[in-house]
Amino acid sequence: MMSKTIWKSLLAAPALLGATVAMSAIVNVSASVNAAEATDAASQVTATDRLATSAPSLPVVPVTVADASTAVTPAAVTPAVTTSTATTQSATTQSATPAAPVNQMAVYSTEGTPSTGIVGQVTSVSQLSDVKPTDWAFQALQSLVERYGCIVGYPDKTYRGNRALTRYEFAAGLNACMDRINELIAAGTADLVKKEDLLAVQRLQEEFAAELATLRGRVDALEARTATLEKQQFSTTTKLNAEVIFAISDTFGDRATRNGSGGFLGGINAGNEGRLRDDQTQTIFSDRVRLNFDSSFTGKDQLRIRLQARNITPYSGAFTGTNETRFGFDGNESNQFGIDKLFYRFPLGDNLRIQIDATQMNFYNGLISTLSPFQSSGSGALSRFGRFSPVYRSGAAGAGFTFDYKFGNFLSLQGGYLSDTNSNDPGLENGLFNGAYTAIGQVVLRPARAIEVALTYAHSYYPGGEVNVTSSTGSGFASNPFNSSAATPRPTSSDTFSAAVQFRLSPQFIIGGNFGYTEAYQGRSDNEATILNGSVFLAFPDLGKKGNLGGIIVGIPPKVTGSDFRGATGAAGARRFDNDTTYHVEALYRYQLTKNIALTPGIIVIFNPEGNEDNATQYVGVLRTTFSF
Repeated sequence: MMSKTIWKSLLAAPALLGATVAMSAIVNVSASVNAAEATDAASQVTATDRLATSAPSLPVVPVTVADASTAVTPAAVTPAVTTSTATTQSATTQSATPAAPVNQMAVYSTEGTPSTGIVGQVTSVSQLSDVKPTDWAFQALQSLVERYGCIVGYPDKTYRGNRALTRYEFAAGLNACMDRINELIAAGTADLVKKEDLLAVQRLQEEFAAELATLRGRVDALEARTATLEKQQFSTTTKLNAEVIFAISDTFGDRATRNGSGGFLGGINAGNEGRLRDDQTQTIFSDRVRLNFDSSFTGKDQLRIRLQARNITPYSGAFTGTNETRFGFDGNESNQFGIDKLFYRFPLGDNLRIQIDATQMNFYNGLISTLSPFQSSGSGALSRFGRFSPVYRSGAAGAGFTFDYKFGNFLSLQGGYLSDTNSNDPGLENGLFNGAYTAIGQVVLRPARAIEVALTYAHSYYPGGEVNVTSSTGSGFASNPFNSSAATPRPTSSDTFSAAVQFRLSPQFIIGGNFGYTEAYQGRSDNEATILNGSVFLAFPDLGKKGNLGGIIVGIPPKVTGSDFRGATGAAGARRFDNDTTYHVEALYRYQLTKNIALTPGIIVIFNPEGNEDNATQYVGVLRTTFSF
């Protein structure tokens, strides 16, 4: 027995030329068909084939609706014998390949929902915008629509009668009108069905018996496959999507050994300086794997559990002497899987969305807009600095929440709270509220469709002496303005102000940038520091091909422009600030090789690493291959 979904598809599909011919045109056309057959016997074209190939004089009923992946479309019936061929094959020798089970399952899963695209029943031929009263088949269509109710059009209310028709489409349309006639008879309205119509349908039913039998067989097979899929499906609420990165990379340039204030990095002394300044890296091949399990319980919410494994050793420390050479996707867990992300996102009303993170939270992967086309670590910028403004990396990745409230299309208010990685520790100066934290607030303005502006404020606090204030402003980029080796660490805090803008000059060209200013404080002393950062970018979406992305990013990583703190290491009594300005230059081109594979070659150049012009320029080359599925 055919399922209810397939019957809906057949009833809704406007491939009903068979019924049109049967009820209104077959008598008038049969004579001309017989004459054509007499003069062209070698063609062996049947009367029905001749009717279908008589376009443009005969309007052909189009295929319609979202169920086009099932039995009524040529794509779902392969190989289909089209009526445009000169010789018609025997229906009993035709074979067919069913539609893909995944597509069929998608149709079943959306049955009866507004998203299926099923159009309301056409009740008047005047609803078909491309059918005119002067068309020779107007009365036939009028009879089918207004008398029998077994014709519908495309979603845009067109009929498209000059489209080619296959024998399978003809059979599906014939079957739909047969069912409609049976409904009228069963409902006691048999007087609405003319005797000549029944005779014509009977004749066509005999002509297309093989095709009808094939369609029924396919429906039975489809039901069996669907039942198997339903039994073996992973989950009714959860979907798996994944991303895999392969990266070949290397750095070039002598290792940075001096920070901006003149002190040697990492405790290096003058005797070791010459030996350790050589290039310390080799070409490597590394990977990152992310498996996302996304669940929805209401259709508007999202629960994500992400597993991650990596073996990408960061280019920093002993390798380049600076964190400014790090990738946005690096990290090394020796390819051991662990829970990297766990959050639940849900709406409250029409304008407010909330996301609660249990672990590994960052503002940039919450509900805080970064206004950057390079945000994604798998398909965006190659470096950490190039992805977005450092303010969105404020704080340590712990637990917290973010929210986004839209005041229409013009204005959005966003914010959040982030505790550090010890948010699950009930000990002193830990936990959700008594440990390190960062609070952020942001206003996003959209004065025009192509322009977005974000104004951001973030406050960070570290009670346990985590003095690397630049960590709270985007870290991993600049040196520490305070002395991390102090015998008695003091609490530190910072206030960061940032502005970002993105201007879409065209669908293929975006220009934007950001600027940030930070004031950092250490304890109750007079030790203060100021930190600046900024960048500009040019983005070229769909460069050369849809899905591609070209990009150029130029910026200044967080620079300590002033500090009152006098350190105990390095040059005696020296203030820790950057004498020179570091410049970050990055160029990349993401080429969408296929829908699921992207190649991104790129280069990162760091001038004056660690704010010191005596340090050698660092060059980082990488070829990132991203698989997504």
